[in-house]
Amino acid sequence: MSVRQHWRLTVAAAVALAALAGCGSDGAESAATSDGGSGTRVFAADNGEISIPADPKRVVATGYAVPALIEADAALVGISTWKRGLAMMSEQDRATYDGLPKVAGEAAAETNYEAVAAAKPDLIVIGVPQPALVDIDMKRLESIAPVVAIGPTVPDAWRELSRRQADAAGRTAHFQAAKEAYEKKAGELKAKYGDALAGLKFGHLGGYGDAAKGTFQREFAKAWGTNIAQDVGVTYYGEVKEKGGGGRDVSEYPAIEELPESLGEADAITYTVQPDGTPGESVKQVLDSALWKNLPAVKAGRVFPLQYTEAATYESALKALDSVDKALAPLLAR
Repeated sequence: MSVRQHWRLTVAAAVALAALAGCGSDGAESAATSDGGSGTRVFAADNGEISIPADPKRVVATGYAVPALIEADAALVGISTWKRGLAMMSEQDRATYDGLPKVAGEAAAETNYEAVAAAKPDLIVIGVPQPALVDIDMKRLESIAPVVAIGPTVPDAWRELSRRQADAAGRTAHFQAAKEAYEKKAGELKAKYGDALAGLKFGHLGGYGDAAKGTFQREFAKAWGTNIAQDVGVTYYGEVKEKGGGGRDVSEYPAIEELPESLGEADAITYTVQPDGTPGESVKQVLDSALWKNLPAVKAGRVFPLQYTEAATYESALKALDSVDKALAPLLAR
């Protein structure tokens, strides 16, 4: 049985249990109210306390809400494009993604309001960072359907972000099943690599340096490139010199000449590669440099490539865990 099949069976059981529990309750729901026979509830979103359907039947999703709600089997009728996550989608989820009308592009400013209206949603879930909300005509969207903005903050907050998005769409049981599958696997890997990782200080080379400017991305704990490996027991040392909010609280962009200063203390280094396993341009520039080759961790052969570091849902994070497992396997042979 595949992970996805097992997940769906677990969800079905959870939904059934929830239904039985509901039959034995007094019928009161702390967040739900009655609205002419159509259940609604108040949802705490980035844009305030919003009255939404308790069980949405036609949902439009954008940004980070797209993969989260596809995986949760939400009642989607329109989505934005989400090219960065295509390589992490299962075959089934990719088919769902391809079959849904695209009502917005990659950027918030690329929202097609006519297409959103044509989809006739009863809920719109906006999954973009708060600063990007200025590029959206919220009043126009709110004239179509209730809008909840649930956007990213710091990288490792994808766990809470995807939970809230699934909750808004009425798919909490689906979310919980995926979360439990991820945590089970992460726990198994943490036990597997516990002894091999003990005492090792890791650094991480991220994928968003600028080769043209001669910079690299150093990611610290709780960054995109590190947060899933941390669940396996990898310890990343250091912190940014100056926090800049969001991702810049956990990553910085030094010049390549600063490699020895930035990563010289690392016992081991992980680095971001593309979904096909090859390094992007900025990472390759670092890997090809003499400064990189002279780092103690590199000389010791303790460098490990990580795929799917942009995982922002529990199901896609399972792929990232597979990559961490494959990358760290040589440590067990030492």
